[in-house]
Amino acid sequence: MKTIKGATAGLVAGTIWGTIVATWHDVPRVERSIALPGLIRTLKMMGNYGMTFAAVGGVYIGVEQLAQNYRMKRDFVNGAVGGFVAGASVLGYKGRSISSAISAGAALAVTSAVVDAGGQTTRIDNGKEYYPYTIKKRPTVD
Repeated sequence: MKTIKGATAGLVAGTIWGTIVATWHDVPRVERSIALPGLIRTLKMMGNYGMTFAAVGGVYIGVEQLAQNYRMKRDFVNGAVGGFVAGASVLGYKGRSISSAISAGAALAVTSAVVDAGGQTTRIDNGKEYYPYTIKKRPTVD
């Protein structure tokens, strides 16, 4: 389930980033009667970035969970392994060379290890669920 969440978050973030990048690149000027070529080019760029981010997120989380289950430890090494595999496989495939695969894998592994070792997480999973409302009734005031 975490892998699906990671891939979905990557898809959303990549699509948003693709939209931003598409506005920076030389998209053909949109005229009143022919807006379709610019729209198609923008959608392709959004899809390309979205799928790349989704693949990196899914592979990263999946390999991190596999390493955690295999090693029976929850530490920064799992994230570093997941980062290296995600960078080397997905970004190395897009770069089409061994050197770009190793570079991308090493960059993601170091980044993940630094963030995990520093304890900088966005959410702490302590097993508790927090609701935006209370389940207990308030005492009545007389």
